[in-house]
Amino acid sequence: MARVFIFNIVRFLILIILQIAVFKNIGYYNIATLFPYILIILLLPTGIPNFFLFLLALLTGLTVDAFYDSIGVHAAACVALAWFRIFFHKITLDVEEQAFQTPSWGNMGFKWFSTYLLLGTLVHHLVLFLTEVFSFQNILHTLASIFFSSLFTVVVILLISLITYNRKSRLAN
Repeated sequence: MARVFIFNIVRFLILIILQIAVFKNIGYYNIATLFPYILIILLLPTGIPNFFLFLLALLTGLTVDAFYDSIGVHAAACVALAWFRIFFHKITLDVEEQAFQTPSWGNMGFKWFSTYLLLGTLVHHLVLFLTEVFSFQNILHTLASIFFSSLFTVVVILLISLITYNRKSRLAN
């Protein structure tokens, strides 16, 4: 249990530092932006209590907001992602059997993980961009930003997942 806790703290620090130092400066003409820090919330163990999940999501979003000079936009999107995560796990997993298992590509399989990742990224980006713009004037530009940023983020997260793929589970499957 302590090992899982320490591993998640290290993951939090690495992804936040990468988001702030590297991925903040990567984008495509203000249409596609990269936000792989959502892996912090997506890869938390499945048996974590909802209160702690929402608290960690809020703290993650506020940390990113502090460095992006935004006022709670990332916090709102991360809390929405935590809500989606609870809903998705409730309808797709038997939590008693898989308590404190990391919902990763190696543990859950590609089909489940890619669906989880794609839908979670869409929820996060939808809340993020619609809250940031808070207008329907340029809705096509906003929808294009949501689509391309989600696509860009999913591809990078899949590459990160491929790099950190757990060999032991690959042999078991």
